[in-house]
Amino acid sequence: MSLFVPVSSLTPRHLIFPLSLVLFEFATYIAHDMIQPGMLLVTDEFNVGPEWVSASLTAYLVGGMVLQWLLGPLSDKLGRRPVMLTGVVFFMLTCIATHWVQSIEQFILVRFLQGISLCFIGAVGYAAIQEAFDESLSVKIMALMANVALIAPLAGPLAGAAFLTVGEWRTMFWLFAAVTAVALIGLWRTMPETSGDRNTSLSLRSLGKGYLALATDRQIMSGSLAIGLVTIPCLAWVALSPVILIHDEGLSRMDYALLQLPVFVAMIAGNLTLGRLASRLPIDRPLRLGAWPILAGLALSVASSAIDTHSYLWLTAGLSLYGFGTGLVNAGLYRLTLFSSNAGKGSVAAMLGMVSIVVFALGIEAAKGAYFSGGALWFSLVNLACGVVWFVLVSAFLRERQRRSQLH
Repeated sequence: MSLFVPVSSLTPRHLIFPLSLVLFEFATYIAHDMIQPGMLLVTDEFNVGPEWVSASLTAYLVGGMVLQWLLGPLSDKLGRRPVMLTGVVFFMLTCIATHWVQSIEQFILVRFLQGISLCFIGAVGYAAIQEAFDESLSVKIMALMANVALIAPLAGPLAGAAFLTVGEWRTMFWLFAAVTAVALIGLWRTMPETSGDRNTSLSLRSLGKGYLALATDRQIMSGSLAIGLVTIPCLAWVALSPVILIHDEGLSRMDYALLQLPVFVAMIAGNLTLGRLASRLPIDRPLRLGAWPILAGLALSVASSAIDTHSYLWLTAGLSLYGFGTGLVNAGLYRLTLFSSNAGKGSVAAMLGMVSIVVFALGIEAAKGAYFSGGALWFSLVNLACGVVWFVLVSAFLRERQRRSQLH
C-alpha cells in the first residue's frame, strides 16, 4: 500500500503533474470541440443526415463509460501511474486511426474508442489528483484544471472553423495526437504514485460486491447523479449548437464559434471564483451559492424560447448564467462525493464516472429528441428539468453529509 503524503504547497515539479494531466484532458475534449464546426462536412462526406452530428458525442461518452468499472479498481491494485500512462498512449493511437475511416459507422466507432480515454481521466487521473494534494489545494487545482479544460469548448469551435478554411478535417486528429504526446512526456516524468495495493481483488465477485455497496450508498449515488445532471445543459449545447445555429438558424461557422464564447467564459469565471473561495469558505458553501445562477439561467432560457423559439441570443445568455453557477459547484461536489466513502478511491471515482456519464449520454439524447420534436423550447425545458433535479439531489446530499458528521 502506498504511503504517499498529500502535498499542501506547490513546487514547479508538483505543478507539472496536474498540468500534464489537464493537457491530456484538453486533448480529449478538443478532439470533439474542434471537429464540431466540421461535423456537417463529415456527415456530407459520408452522405448521412444532420442527426448524426450529436451521435459523435454520444458515442464518445459511451466509450467513456465502458471501462471505468475495471480501471478504477485496477489502479487501486497496480497503482495510478501505469494505468494512466497506458490510457494516454491508447488515445494517441486512436486519434491517428481516424485518418483512415471510410464511413460514418467507422467514424462513430473510432469516436467510441477515443471516448474510452475519458475512463482513464475520471477513474484514475482525478483520483490521483485528490490523493496527491490536500483538500483545499485539490479543490483549487481541480477548479483551475477545469478552466484549462474549458479552453477546449471555448477555443475549439473557433480553432476548428479556422482550421477548416485551410485544412481537411481528418488532419485535425494528427494535431490531437501530437498534443497527447506532449502530455505523455509530462506525465511520464512527474506523475507520482499515490496508490497501489497488490492485495486488492479484481475478481468479478469482489468487484460486484464493492460496486453494489457503492450503488446503495446514498451519498455516492446522489453526488454522482447530481454531477451528471448539472453538466447536461452544457454538453447538450456542445452537441446540438451546430444544428441549432448553423443548420437551422443559418449562421456561419465563425458566428457559431463566437456564440460558444459567453457560455464557456462564464464557466471559467465560475471556476476562478471557486478557486478564490476554496480556502476561505467551507467546501459546501459554493454549492449553495451556485444553485442561484444555475436555476435562474436555465429558467431564462425557457422563458426566452417560449416567447420566440428563434431567440438564440437569449438562449445563449441563459446558458451563460447557468455556466457561471456550474463552475462554482462542480469541483467541490466531486471532492465531497469522492471522500464520502471509505472504499478505494479508484473504485469510487469509477462509480462516480460511470453514473455521471450514463446521465450525460441519456441527457444528450433526451435534449436531442426534445429539440428535433419541439425546437428550442423543449430543448430548454429538458435543461431546466435537469437543473431542478440537480438541486433536489444536492440538497439531499448536503443533509446526509451533515447527518453523518453529527454521528461522528
